Order: sequence, then structure tokens, then C-alpha cells
Amino acid sequence: MLFLSNLDLPTLVGLLVGLLAGITFHEFSHAFVADQLGDHRVRALGRVSLNPLRHLDPWGTLLMVMVGIGWGKPVPVAVESLRSGRVGMAMVGAAGPIANVVVAIGLAVIFRVVDVMLGVGGASSPALELLYAAVSVNLLLAILNIIPIPPLDGFAVAIAVVPERWEYTIRRYQGYGVVVLLVLLILPNSPVRFLLGLAYPWAAALCGI
Repeated sequence: MLFLSNLDLPTLVGLLVGLLAGITFHEFSHAFVADQLGDHRVRALGRVSLNPLRHLDPWGTLLMVMVGIGWGKPVPVAVESLRSGRVGMAMVGAAGPIANVVVAIGLAVIFRVVDVMLGVGGASSPALELLYAAVSVNLLLAILNIIPIPPLDGFAVAIAVVPERWEYTIRRYQGYGVVVLLVLLILPNSPVRFLLGLAYPWAAALCGI
């Protein structure tokens, strides 16, 4: 419960609300694009929905509450069902991070409106702390997911641009992706941690603070 004890209430609520909205729109966007490109199984599974319960993963939700980062239930997409094949799969993969950026921008607009209404000029207030945390976590989700390491969305995009003859060889090693990602998240000066650190100044810039 260390994550919970180190955060004030507005930041904690902002992170959880931001994660809930971010994961919901992220997975919905994957499903929506896949459905539009021809894989209608995702609609039959109920994934083309903005109901958070359709997209929450039990373990991912538990970690969201415990440590402040989690994941949604992956959308099962059949590349052979997509009209654009590998390119379509890249579009499906990119849809999730793009959705998180859109959510972050929308929340930043709300932040600016609330800032004007409160007349605090970017000064700290519970409402603004909540919104800033929600903006930040959606940028974190976007940045994390564009990294081309499986099982992240960036891998689906990257695999679509490499020569097709390389794809099978690369996929043979994708099972190691989670281990590689965890190592890069743990190492203090890794490029992944550097990239994730950009979420906070970018969130501040979006919010005008």
C-alpha cells in the first residue's frame, strides 16, 4: 500500500480516474479501429464500448489501485480479418496511444477552464491537482505504449514496417519482451524511464503551468 500512502487525496483520485478513463478509451479505440477495418469479432465480444467493465483486467485493475499503474484487457484482433493486413494491425496498435493523447488534451482543456473559473492562475488547488494527475497518467500511458517492445502497442506498429521476411524471426523472441521491459523500467537511467519522465513536463505544458 506504499503507493496509496505517499499520495495526497486529489492526486490519488486523479491518477485512478485518469487511468480508468485512459484504459477505457485506449482499449475502445483498438476495438473500434479493428471493427472498422473488418475484424467484427471484437464487436461481438462487446469490446466496441465505452463501458469500463468491458475493458478492465482483474490483475491490471488491482495493480492500478495498489501501485498506480495497470493495464486493460487486451483486445483480441485477428490480422487476417483486417482489410489492410499488417498495415491495418499497425493502425489498430497506434489507435490506443493516440486515444490517450486525445484524453490528455481534453483533460488539459478542462484544467484550463477550471483554472480560469477558480481564478488561481495555476496555483495549487484540489481540483487542479486531480486534473493534472489525470493528464499526466494518460501521457504516461501514451508514451509507454508507443515503445516498440512486445506486448506494447509500439511493437504492433514496428512489426508492420519491417520487411515481411523478418517478421517471423522477430516474433520468435517476442516472449522475452515483458522481461526486457521490466528491466528497462527498473534500471534508473534507462531510455524507457527517460521517455516516461517526459510525461510530466508535457502535462504541465498542456495545462499551461
